[in-house]
Amino acid sequence: MRVVIGGGHGFIGGALVPHLRGAGHDVRLLVRRAPERADEIAWDPDEGTIDAEALRDADAVVNLAGVNPASGPLTTARKREVLASRVRSTDLVARTIATLGDGPRVLVQASGIGAYGSRGEALLDEQEPYGDTFFAHVVRRWEAAADPARDAGARVVHLRTGIVMGQGGGALGRLLPVLRLGLGGRLGSGRQFWPWITLVDEVRAIEHLLGTDVAGPVNLVTAPDRNADVVAALAHAMHRPALLPVPAWTLRLALGDFSSEVLGSVRAVPTVLDESGFEPTHPDLASAARWVVTAR
Repeated sequence: MRVVIGGGHGFIGGALVPHLRGAGHDVRLLVRRAPERADEIAWDPDEGTIDAEALRDADAVVNLAGVNPASGPLTTARKREVLASRVRSTDLVARTIATLGDGPRVLVQASGIGAYGSRGEALLDEQEPYGDTFFAHVVRRWEAAADPARDAGARVVHLRTGIVMGQGGGALGRLLPVLRLGLGGRLGSGRQFWPWITLVDEVRAIEHLLGTDVAGPVNLVTAPDRNADVVAALAHAMHRPALLPVPAWTLRLALGDFSSEVLGSVRAVPTVLDESGFEPTHPDLASAARWVVTAR
């Protein structure tokens, strides 16, 4: 399969590109500069430009582009940037696919588990409505931006990704070093549900969805476990204690509005992914934690 990827240098994209190439797929990358290699295609979502003809012979597009909301204070200006970066890139790809009658017929589009907002103990499958938080609003706009491709007959998949467990980035990027020092613990009450998936299974699931007749939102999670259990499993795999909880007020002070994503409870389950026949490499928290702490 010939696959074009936007956001191929991020935490997930950086793992997805070699995975797909290793599986025999022809992968090309969207880049925000003049292409330097045959496998690069120019685009600029801020300017609304893309080399559409270079997409014509692709089978699918995977768009993972978007500003990392955890990479800086979530100010009002930052919120606008987070939303705009997602909507603009998605709209550009979707409109381009719509204009290419013989172009890509599949769009696998990044999204987020924040679609549901914080919902406590409720089990959340893909049929649940959007929540009313800032990130739920972002996801609503983000997913709607793919409508031109859907309206043109393309199969559109929305990757509602949860907590991606891996080293070197993602939601655990700041937590793992603290746990290695034996200074970590639950965040807030620790009773909030964190829907997690390992980086290995994240990229495997994306490849699976490229070739599976699934459309619409897909919860890219393996299981929802309580934050205290996730932290304890990681600490146990490191042979470290996890006895120093971080109070909720500290997280709110340090993270501002982004603390809602850390302290909120999203008990999302992978109903669509399970029904599509996907089987995770790391099906439980213990095996996931062991992989995370030993991965290189």
